Amino acid sequence: MRHTPRYLMTDPDEVKRLIRGNPWATFVSATSNGLVASHYPVLLDEDADGIVIVSHFGRPDEQLHELGEHEILVIVQGAHDYVSASWYAPGDLVSTWNHVTAHLYGVPELLSADENYAMLSRLTDHFERHYPNGRSLSDDEAGTRRIAKGTVGLRMRVTRFDARAKLSQNKSDEVAERIMGELAAGNPRLADEMRRVRE
Repeated sequence: MRHTPRYLMTDPDEVKRLIRGNPWATFVSATSNGLVASHYPVLLDEDADGIVIVSHFGRPDEQLHELGEHEILVIVQGAHDYVSASWYAPGDLVSTWNHVTAHLYGVPELLSADENYAMLSRLTDHFERHYPNGRSLSDDEAGTRRIAKGTVGLRMRVTRFDARAKLSQNKSDEVAERIMGELAAGNPRLADEMRRVRE
């Protein structure tokens, strides 16, 4: 990402907050056959020190990515949207795109079949808890264990990250308020992120 010091996110806790709120991630690998990208949900390993994510790949994606053999990039994209120059003061003509994004780097560790099933159970329970009559893999453990064989679990300790919160920090309070007001109806999450950085 473009290096702009005023937009840098250097606090690991802020990166963790971003991951928690935006669990759909893009995995990118530079393999012996070229670049490969896939998309899967991620969860934080909340018991680990530092930033550690867990996920799973559907087979044969783990082979395409050569998982465990090299560093990969995991992109987590938070709230984002176009910011029109029409929301600025007269004469300010350059529109932009506000966003919160993190690039996470590390070498994934492949999980055993039992670890993978435990991770899939946790992942399912994490999302299903928001639904009435949510389902659990434990409702049919024998059947869901068979299905889980089609996936490969991973744990990745983030060894470095590059994160940005580009949220109109270069604009006056008056202009930022106008931008947040315009975003409030269509993208309240982005307006909220803007408020956070201005507190």
